[in-house]
Amino acid sequence: MITPDATISGSTGRCPWAKQSELLGAFHDHEWGEPVAEAGILFEYLVLHTFQLGFDFPVVLKRREGFRELLAGFDPDRLARWDEDDITEVLGNPRILRNRRKLEATVRNAQAWLQLRQAVGGDDGILPFFATYVGGQPVDGRRSAANPVPLSTPASTAMSQDLKRRGFVMTGPVTCYNILQTAGFVNDHWLTCPRHAECAALVR
Repeated sequence: MITPDATISGSTGRCPWAKQSELLGAFHDHEWGEPVAEAGILFEYLVLHTFQLGFDFPVVLKRREGFRELLAGFDPDRLARWDEDDITEVLGNPRILRNRRKLEATVRNAQAWLQLRQAVGGDDGILPFFATYVGGQPVDGRRSAANPVPLSTPASTAMSQDLKRRGFVMTGPVTCYNILQTAGFVNDHWLTCPRHAECAALVR
């Protein structure tokens, strides 16, 4: 996972974790915490954070384009039709994290995504549906060294329970909180970070 360094006090500029590498810095500066505008992007984050289980997020980010190419462009309609032969073929490619359980979970989650999409009236209903977990609009975490980022929250726990009930797998409270943060349903940039204000402005 992305692990903010809560021991750093008085920091200014970017969130501390964004300074760990150029890869994390770019992700922080251009994606993390920015409210998503398309359901497809949210599904991509769901896939990436599913593969993150057991790894630091940079391990997944380094393989992101491999995932995109080999996992049908993160298209849930295509992934939902995958069978064991498709999974076995992808398992032979070192450009992604080769884990059968996570690939099978991705297919199951794509199928669950299509069922959810139908239940909420199509792609236009997906983002409002996920926003209900945070009360309908992005939450400002007001993060700082004195108020560090948690691993999970009551909102992510509720999201986890609901998604599992709807057929999703590998969506525990920590994974769900990572998704909420990345997709901008929660603004967990430090108050001293320029991206905090930028992401907040996008909400308004």
